[in-house]
Amino acid sequence: MSLANAVNKVIFGEILKGLALTFGHLFHKPITQQYPHTKPKLPDGYRGIMSLLRYDDGTERCVGCALCEIACPSGVIKVVSAEEPDRPLNRYAKTYTFDVTRCVFCGFCVDACPVDALAMTKEFEWASENKRTLFLDKEQLLANGDRCFPVRGKKPAYLGSIEGDWYLDKVKNKHYPTHAETD
Repeated sequence: MSLANAVNKVIFGEILKGLALTFGHLFHKPITQQYPHTKPKLPDGYRGIMSLLRYDDGTERCVGCALCEIACPSGVIKVVSAEEPDRPLNRYAKTYTFDVTRCVFCGFCVDACPVDALAMTKEFEWASENKRTLFLDKEQLLANGDRCFPVRGKKPAYLGSIEGDWYLDKVKNKHYPTHAETD
């Protein structure tokens, strides 16, 4: 036994180290959060409940391509698409359902969306006694998106949209040649 070990045993060195550690914690800010009275600060990129988004004019972003349904590893998304009645080339999600109970919050659906119609919110407090309330439809997902993302993006001008029709009319008025005239 060395002299240092003998002195350590006589003065109860291990006990003194433990007491020093305990007293040191008396002067630190507690890290325990009093949930649900204090909401946790979630980091950017936190993946909570998924939501559907709209453009600034209130139209839905989802075009019903169902790539999110294909990308979902849990199979919790079901999309039924249809054509718009006035515009046969434009599609939209007629029904969109999302089962929260089976979602693994991987975010693959958001990454797969070509028009950025999906987003993961920071909402996590969806506990319920009835499992059926966690089976969300299109209106609930849109309302969730409206609540969590109040600032909406501008609708891009592409063919088939109102802006696209305006652009085509403007081009026709300038008498640019059409495909029939160039062939």
